[in-house]
Amino acid sequence: MNRIPMIVNGLPGNVAATVTRHAALDNRFDLVDLSLTGPEITDPSCRVDDVLVRLFPPDRRDAFLSELKGRGDKIICVDFTHPASVNENARFYCENSIPFVMGTTGGDREMLADTVKSSNVPVVIAPNMAKQIVGFQAMMEWAAKTFPGLFSGYSLSIRESHQRGKADTSGTAKAMVRYFNELGAPFKEDEIEKERDPHLQQQDWGIPEEHLNGHAWHTYTLTSPDETVTFSFTHNVNGREIYGLGTLDAVAFLAGKIRAGEKGGVYSMIDVLKGEKGV
Repeated sequence: MNRIPMIVNGLPGNVAATVTRHAALDNRFDLVDLSLTGPEITDPSCRVDDVLVRLFPPDRRDAFLSELKGRGDKIICVDFTHPASVNENARFYCENSIPFVMGTTGGDREMLADTVKSSNVPVVIAPNMAKQIVGFQAMMEWAAKTFPGLFSGYSLSIRESHQRGKADTSGTAKAMVRYFNELGAPFKEDEIEKERDPHLQQQDWGIPEEHLNGHAWHTYTLTSPDETVTFSFTHNVNGREIYGLGTLDAVAFLAGKIRAGEKGGVYSMIDVLKGEKGV
């Protein structure tokens, strides 16, 4: 089996390092030892376990591109950089015909989609690479469309906890607000309870100390008007492994599209899930 050549951009970031670690151990992939990084990174390289990767800040993109073109075509870039770089990176990939998996959140998402659609580059865009959570969201979306108003009159609370470094409210939690609204439970995004204090996360939430710097705990609770009925949906993620594994499946999916001769197309993790099941 021919291995899939891939580059992980965003090192030495935590998620990029997790993806790199898994890719190095997965015989589906040929990990190319290059990575675009942020302007604040001054080290010329970084090591992830036994893998040494050369780092290229924005002012060395030409050198990165030259190195990449010298390694052959059909190399897929995985992007876990910084929200502020989403649109600039997408333009760079599209202008240079580089297929990519965009896992970085933030940026102008409408502009991102327009940039890709106006190119001939096939991509996967997914703000959440955890397949199981994406599948859960898809089930909630189906329920909202199939049973609108099912929870009319119910009150809703949403609590989410992430590591201190995540300043914004979870995009997954925001998406769930829309589904619950369609199911009849009134709620606004600014009502989401967001926790970033490690002390409270450990004391009140029970999050393991070793995962305070990398976790995603979410609970959605629906309560009937007379408070006699409660529904609670919870998904708690410790660490970043689930995102790394999902990302590799997205790369494999995209490689399959490229082998099939696809010249463009914007795909999501739902497409990845359906593709794996042959839907």
